[in-house]
Amino acid sequence: MDARIDPLGLLGMGLGDAHVIRNGGGLASEDAIRSLALSQHLLGTEEVVVIQHTDCGLLKVTEEEFARRLEETAGQPPEWAAGAFTDLEASVRETVEKLRRNPFLPHPKARGYLYEVETGRLREVE
Repeated sequence: MDARIDPLGLLGMGLGDAHVIRNGGGLASEDAIRSLALSQHLLGTEEVVVIQHTDCGLLKVTEEEFARRLEETAGQPPEWAAGAFTDLEASVRETVEKLRRNPFLPHPKARGYLYEVETGRLREVE
């Protein structure tokens, strides 16, 4: 979801070349999986690329802290988790594995990348 990142440009693609699903943390959330299932089942997408990035806001907050902030503002805690994490590469690997194992995605080919906002470098996470 980070506005500093142009996912199509990073991958050498143009408008219409890929479905881009952006969300906080680049996580395989329920809604992201719903969108990917639509993309694969109805539109023929066969590969998923996960891109997370350095300087991510979810690296700077804990689940408890974020829920507390929302509860102070809204008067109740959220019914969902923000998805905070402390290890960026581990988060990329976990997200890719979650997508590969998902029964609703018939094309489990997924790869993960880390975008370094400081340098503009994109590197694959094995």
